Amino acid sequence: MNFTQRQITEILDEIANGKNGYQELLKLSLESIMRSERNEFNEENSDVSNGYRRGSILGHGGKLELIIPRSRHHNFYPLILALVKEQNEEVKTLAYELYSSGLTTEQIGNLFDKLYGHQYTKSSISNMMSNARIDIQSWLHRKLEKRYPIIYIDATYWHTRRIDSVSSEAYYTVLAVREDRTREVLSVINHPTEGSSNWREEFEELKARGLEEINLVVSDGLQGIENVVAEVFPMATVQFCTVHLTRNILSKTKPCDKQLISKDLKEVLDPSNPKDNAIKGYERFTVFINKWIKKYPSLKTYLLPRNKLYFNYLNYHVEIRRMIYTTNWIERLNRNYKRTLRMRSSMPSPESVIFLLGSVACKRNEYKMPIYQFTYETKLFY
Repeated sequence: MNFTQRQITEILDEIANGKNGYQELLKLSLESIMRSERNEFNEENSDVSNGYRRGSILGHGGKLELIIPRSRHHNFYPLILALVKEQNEEVKTLAYELYSSGLTTEQIGNLFDKLYGHQYTKSSISNMMSNARIDIQSWLHRKLEKRYPIIYIDATYWHTRRIDSVSSEAYYTVLAVREDRTREVLSVINHPTEGSSNWREEFEELKARGLEEINLVVSDGLQGIENVVAEVFPMATVQFCTVHLTRNILSKTKPCDKQLISKDLKEVLDPSNPKDNAIKGYERFTVFINKWIKKYPSLKTYLLPRNKLYFNYLNYHVEIRRMIYTTNWIERLNRNYKRTLRMRSSMPSPESVIFLLGSVACKRNEYKMPIYQFTYETKLFY
């Protein structure tokens, strides 16, 4: 049956003005394109038609159920389906980006309902995340370079849900300086409890991933970590974070003394004197502790020999000291972590926190985070 142009226009107008008219027109157009494409395919490949199969895509305002033509011998695959597949991958990518930015699966489903006119359930969004979780886990366990001149270790704390409790747990980031002076996140680690045995396992895991040599480890004064570093990476020097030291000391003092103590500590920890060294720095620190120990007896713990490790930065060139006497290089990542985690209304599981933090760290790694551009005079690690 042949229709005139006017008759075709009237038929299309009638469909368009009916219920879900735009969707129907789009469905008819796509199916017509696929049938025409199959006809050309059959002629080029000496094939014949072999019925239809059903498939679906997301259209403007809803889901389209399509009748997809098939061929008998050569596995005809309409070009439009390749575009649909690409669209589905884009939906999954968008879901991952939104989830790793802090939206819940329910919030993502509601957003997709507005964008695509199709309601995704929480479980369907979670299924989209499954591949992303695998990718992040693979990234967190990827092969590493053989040598990193410096690594930093610092924690962010977050309330975490386990089977029988909710508590604040530490999530450590291991950030490395590479040979080309860019930064790379090596690992994101959850330690519910403190202990040097935890770090022995983590360092051995880094070695298993290909890391052979570290020259400097910068961390908080984690109990026993210096002994583990000496065992696993005997070439490495340990530097405890002086910012953590200052915070810890000030937390033990009265408000009326904080300003004076802070001023004294600033002079003790001053990195700007090129003739200074670790021995002189620790001697100044001992004098400072003895000055205040009568008023604050709890400061006596800072006279233990391990506190010398707060001053190793003074053995390096003056231009690099501010880069290595604190773990603050991780602070921006920690802020990004907290921003993402605060967007979630529920208490996440440890696995979910690791996934979210790993997602943030992975994105940052894509840009090869630039580090302080010190001069060749300061290339003490290279």
